[in-house]
Amino acid sequence: MAWSFRLLTVAGTEVRVHLTFFLLLAWFGAVQWMAVGPEAAVFAVVFIVLLFLCVLLHEFGHVFAARRYGIRTPDITLLPIGGLASLERMPEKPSQEVFVALAGPAVNVVIAFILVVFAGARLDPAALNLMENPASDMLSRIAIANVALVVFNLIPAFPMDGGRVLRALLAMRMGFVRATRTAAVVGQSLAIFLGFIGLLGNPLLILIAVFVYLAATAESQYVEMRSLARGYLARDAMITKFEALTPTSTADDAVALLLRTTQQEFPVLDQFSRLQGLVTRDALIEVLRDRGGSTPVVEFMYKDVPIVAGTATLDNVVQMLQQKRARAVAVADPDNRLVGFITPENFAEMMMVGRAREV
Repeated sequence: MAWSFRLLTVAGTEVRVHLTFFLLLAWFGAVQWMAVGPEAAVFAVVFIVLLFLCVLLHEFGHVFAARRYGIRTPDITLLPIGGLASLERMPEKPSQEVFVALAGPAVNVVIAFILVVFAGARLDPAALNLMENPASDMLSRIAIANVALVVFNLIPAFPMDGGRVLRALLAMRMGFVRATRTAAVVGQSLAIFLGFIGLLGNPLLILIAVFVYLAATAESQYVEMRSLARGYLARDAMITKFEALTPTSTADDAVALLLRTTQQEFPVLDQFSRLQGLVTRDALIEVLRDRGGSTPVVEFMYKDVPIVAGTATLDNVVQMLQQKRARAVAVADPDNRLVGFITPENFAEMMMVGRAREV
């Protein structure tokens, strides 16, 4: 994810922190410093760090539950609104999705239980309102915060775990795509309700509402795209007529192709037509502004481009574009020579044509 950096790797899963997370820490610290004083600011920051440690453990609950079904999790990203575990793929059966979804909240239940039974914490909701009092019980704050995380995550709206549980339960009675649409509508309706309540004086609810609405919409669109892609192969959707650059090309050479063609992405190929990287329009504009047209493309091209065979299923390609946030997926022949590539834009165009033909 852009604007994030790797913190550490645990059991093969990379833990990343989004830079905006530090803005959250700074905001909490500044508010408490101005309202109470420096000691309260320190306690507020410590509380947020401990809370996000619980969030991280929550995400690893999903990770290890998914691993039971052979699903890897390349990374977890900590955001100001919580954690995001990027599963390689979704569980195949509704019962598996329920198990994976509930594994996260179950971790928070265990944390709260341990703090209450073995550490003497109290499940007192008032503890969360004692942020300005440095002498208040930190363990009680963390315990009740974990309970709040359980309740919040079980809300039946994407991307919360409750939304995935709802989708899985609906999928037992209807198709996966229809179940996703229904769960997304529930999530969007809830987001509108939260947004309305937020307009009455709670800006944080408005932020949550926008996030829930966009996430529910994105989940529905993603599942529908994968459904439409079933039955097609990568070679059915790839761009086959394209201009390419070489490792000796410069940004000026890329500009010439950009002006002469309708392409937005340009593969960089060696003498054997094997892919070395990908130059995008956005990266090209940025390097022209910062470094000039003489910059070699090898210095700013994207090198982490997934490569598949032409016979790869298109729904798996869609998953690569979504889960890996790839700018394109390259299609190669048995000799690893580039024969085409698929971008989110040309895939969307293909799906629109397919829908039009069905109508």
